[in-house]
Amino acid sequence: MQRRFKDYLVVSLKGIAMGAADAVPGVSGGTIAFISGIYEELIATISGINLSLLKTLKSKGFLAFWKQLNGNFLLALLTGIIVSFVSFMRLAKYLIEEHPVLIWSFFFGLIIASIFFVGKQINKWTISTILALIIGAAAAFYISSLPSLASNTNSYFLLFAGAISICAMILPGISGSFILVILGAYKTLSDAFHDFDFKKIALFASGAIVGLLSFSHLLKWLFKNYHNTTLAILTGFILGSLNKVWPYKKTISVMEETSGTVLEFSGLSKFETLSVYQKSIGDFDSYKTVLEQSVLPTTYSNINANADTQLLFAIGLMIAGFLTIFILEKIGNKAQ
Repeated sequence: MQRRFKDYLVVSLKGIAMGAADAVPGVSGGTIAFISGIYEELIATISGINLSLLKTLKSKGFLAFWKQLNGNFLLALLTGIIVSFVSFMRLAKYLIEEHPVLIWSFFFGLIIASIFFVGKQINKWTISTILALIIGAAAAFYISSLPSLASNTNSYFLLFAGAISICAMILPGISGSFILVILGAYKTLSDAFHDFDFKKIALFASGAIVGLLSFSHLLKWLFKNYHNTTLAILTGFILGSLNKVWPYKKTISVMEETSGTVLEFSGLSKFETLSVYQKSIGDFDSYKTVLEQSVLPTTYSNINANADTQLLFAIGLMIAGFLTIFILEKIGNKAQ
């Protein structure tokens, strides 16, 4: 594919959007790649990274190697992803902690639109594609309902976490960051980026590279041989992930990071429940949510006495997220 410099700038912008999405536990950068029209090229490019590239480099030189690699595309995309992921991870952490309803409302609208745009690319609906959609939705819903594990600070555990989470990051609907939360590696990795701990970052990146190269071959094969069924499963993944990004949540239990002590809630909000144990637990920041449940805005207001449902803002941001997908899809169509 022949591209001009401004085309690669657009690819970098798509990378920025992917990185920002992947920094939020619950949103997949793969969804952004799919909607913006670069998903199958990305999978084909990644799966093309093999030993034949080294042979090309040795026999034909760097330019032939770079062209076979689709290097300009990868460089532009990865630059956007890395810059966005590293910088947005801090912002995402702040927004999730301080304005959870607003950020989740935006991404809820974004994912609603994604279901439509991914699903419309299925050429023919059959019993098998419908079953694939249902299976994909059930799998994503189940994953999004799993409780988080205790934080794992072992540096080498990040190798495993990187390999697993990167597979989710390139799957529309399943969030790599949420997989990190489930595995108990999200805090360890975010701290590593914050503290510039290059050893932990390198271990995570090594695991991610191994996982990415392996999984991309499977995806490429599925697209080639079972295109409609694969699209149906991916659409189901996105549909099932709506449970995770619904903005109004009831916290079921929390866990103290260092001791592993779990507090079960009885219909109260997180802070109301923790207040009961205030004398024994110290500060609230050492506790993280282990299990939560989606509820209606009215229920959310009842169990969080001091909380504002921010319903009008939430609806506005859902619409903004929905429209963002329309814009990305238009950009993707122009670039093709």
